[in-house]
Amino acid sequence: MTDSAEFTVFTDPTEVAALCGRLKHSPFVTVDTEFIRESTYWAQLCLIQIASPDEVAIIDPLAPGMDLAPFFALMADETVLKVFHAARQDIEIFVKLSDAVPRPLFDTQVAAMVCGFGDQVSYDQLVQRLAGKQIDKSSRFTDWARRPLTGKQLAYAAADVIYLRDVYAGLQADLEERGRTQWVSEEMAILADPATYRTHPEDAWERLKMRVKKPRQLAALQALAAWREREAQQRDQPRGRVLKDDAIYELAIQQPRDAEALAQLRSLPRGFERSSAGRGILEAIASALALPEADLPHLPRQRPAPEHASAAADLLKVLLKMVSEQHRVASRVIATSEDLEQIAVNDEPDVPAMHGWRRELFGELALSLKRGDLALALSRRGIVAMDTTKEAAAAE
Repeated sequence: MTDSAEFTVFTDPTEVAALCGRLKHSPFVTVDTEFIRESTYWAQLCLIQIASPDEVAIIDPLAPGMDLAPFFALMADETVLKVFHAARQDIEIFVKLSDAVPRPLFDTQVAAMVCGFGDQVSYDQLVQRLAGKQIDKSSRFTDWARRPLTGKQLAYAAADVIYLRDVYAGLQADLEERGRTQWVSEEMAILADPATYRTHPEDAWERLKMRVKKPRQLAALQALAAWREREAQQRDQPRGRVLKDDAIYELAIQQPRDAEALAQLRSLPRGFERSSAGRGILEAIASALALPEADLPHLPRQRPAPEHASAAADLLKVLLKMVSEQHRVASRVIATSEDLEQIAVNDEPDVPAMHGWRRELFGELALSLKRGDLALALSRRGIVAMDTTKEAAAAE
């Protein structure tokens, strides 16, 4: 155990268990991780930073004999709130290692958007604005798997949870003052859902651009993407190291049936056709070629947008900006561009902007704007909304 002025580094599993025993009596803990994944499919956990109101610690998962079971038990303890900033990747790592999502959760990035700090505000910006501190970023690109880490590198890592306590306190007070704690709770339900972190190789093709034009080609693309995903997971290598996207597109279109045809493709390295990966690719293509016509996937088709749909979407963007500024909520957390496009062509689209607090804040106004019951005008105060139904009634 190595001491520092502000934090302690834990390398002994017995002491980690004692640490977690102490922390479970705290109302909340701030949590962050350092990891690397440049050369792997799965992120390699290198450090865990955790802090309570009274203690700051760094756990070294790479220390010999380290047992993280007490830490994961703490993450599962529902009496202790876990505070993260941009929690998705950290939780993804924990789910992979423990098969459980930490709960309950509070994500300061989401809370900051709800409190009007802008879209995807950085931790550094929040620390500066809410804690009045400037973080030294010079250790940001550390190889966190290398040992020993310097005191400067460890201090940088510890800062991610030290100041997060102040950020959390500031945002929580702001949310309570504005009556928006439930808004963040709705977002945390998504983060806490284990389904958010499940990977399905059969869906891997959705990451790719749609460069195929025939159902059989799409079937091949789906089979190849699923094969690559499984292979990358099994080898623990990045997808692009197993097979590049350009190769998948060419394979899906050319559909080689044997090693000789595979060897003719420019996107594959010489000799690839004789490898086990080459055989796996041919098997994936063969499975797509064997599908009956009736079972082939349908190419995604974009329905022609109704007349004036583009103009309606543009008006909705102006309305969104007005609502965002008036209520000091980041526009991105209220509605996405895709939400606006769906609202423009459909009166009751199943998009987040039309549910819960978002509908109350923006969705109903959007529908009123579409119906003509609401108009937007430019005044000295900026964009304002006018109720046209009242004006029409007054005119009568």
